[in-house]
Amino acid sequence: MDTIFALATAQGRAGVAVVRISGPMAVSSAALLCRDVPKMRGLRRLYDAEGEMLDEALVLRFDAGKSFTGEAVVELQLHGSPAVVSAILRVLGNHPELRQAEAGEFTRRALENGCLDLAEVEGLADLIDAETEGQRKQAVRVFSGALGALADGWRTRLIRAAALLEATIDFADEDVPVDVTPEVRDLLRGVALEMQREADGVRAAERVRDGFEVAIIGAPNVGKSTLLNKLAGRDVAITSEIAGTTRDVIEVRMDLGGLPVTLLDTAGLRETDDTVEWLGVARAKERAARADLRIHLVLNVDEGSLNTGPDDLIVQGKADIAQGGGLAVSGKTGAGIDALISEVSERLSQKVGNIGIAMRERHRTAMMRAIGYMDDAQRAMDDEMAMTDLIAEDLRSAIRAVDSIVGRVDVEQVLDEVFSSFCIGK
Repeated sequence: MDTIFALATAQGRAGVAVVRISGPMAVSSAALLCRDVPKMRGLRRLYDAEGEMLDEALVLRFDAGKSFTGEAVVELQLHGSPAVVSAILRVLGNHPELRQAEAGEFTRRALENGCLDLAEVEGLADLIDAETEGQRKQAVRVFSGALGALADGWRTRLIRAAALLEATIDFADEDVPVDVTPEVRDLLRGVALEMQREADGVRAAERVRDGFEVAIIGAPNVGKSTLLNKLAGRDVAITSEIAGTTRDVIEVRMDLGGLPVTLLDTAGLRETDDTVEWLGVARAKERAARADLRIHLVLNVDEGSLNTGPDDLIVQGKADIAQGGGLAVSGKTGAGIDALISEVSERLSQKVGNIGIAMRERHRTAMMRAIGYMDDAQRAMDDEMAMTDLIAEDLRSAIRAVDSIVGRVDVEQVLDEVFSSFCIGK
């Protein structure tokens, strides 16, 4: 396997920059720079081929089997000057047996060398991209191997069920003293129930990873844009006394209670002959319908902009000049803003109450496929004419579906997509 290298930290000026080298030539290539590679770690001066000093760095050495990739790895912790980094990468690039790493190649080698399973790789990608506390916690659970452990448990029980059935095939000509059917049924029901629960939580997990959308809707001049600006803490939307100022959907990304939320300011909802405003109203209705939660901002709490759903909020706007009961806010003075944020956070948190460990559509698809095979097996067990070897084959198919969750089988087609999201140094 090639020896690869890359900058593992962000481009640009920084206090420290890390260059990672991984592969069979990692130690010998690092020796060209520092001449004496430490057995574990040490401070070393780095030189180019002409003997000119480039930097003084902390050099870390990891033997094969004890590194992130599973290969021999050397990491150079440099001073984070772009000039220093460029000089080090130039020296490594001139080495005939080294090459620049591709996106996600270090992590891909960790997968191929058995240091990570595919679910852990996906968790690592989400951990790198995490912007909120909720995203971090969810990603850490997967990266720590929780989904892999869950899949291993399912696999063990399905193998037990298949083994029991195959025992009846192997000893078909003999009297089998115990009826294995009850135990097989219990195993399948238990696994299917747990899988269904996890599959049902994937949608919520995806929202935590990708973010919720909360639309602020209402008639013109009820204070939607002013409220958005107050929530965002800056002027992101134009406000004026002229009705219909907002024509397009304005989006602001925020962290509400650890959950990623995109707030949408929409065009005021009214009948209009203005073609551009009409398009804005149509777009507002479309985006609001797709949002996870809608804040209906009104001047009278007895009216609503659209048909409200059970989880939608009706909020009185311009509370600084209008009186009313219930939840009321003022985008101008900030009155009621904390209460609104708390209510929105609470309602979105309820939506993720059944979140499990699985967090991608690929996981859900694999689980539903396994459940389908288990359902086929249980239906066949009710048929006295069904062949036991075909039931056992359904269970083997269910096992393969479970294995695909962690990358044991049938996932080659998704690897390029997974690793394309990683940076070069990861």
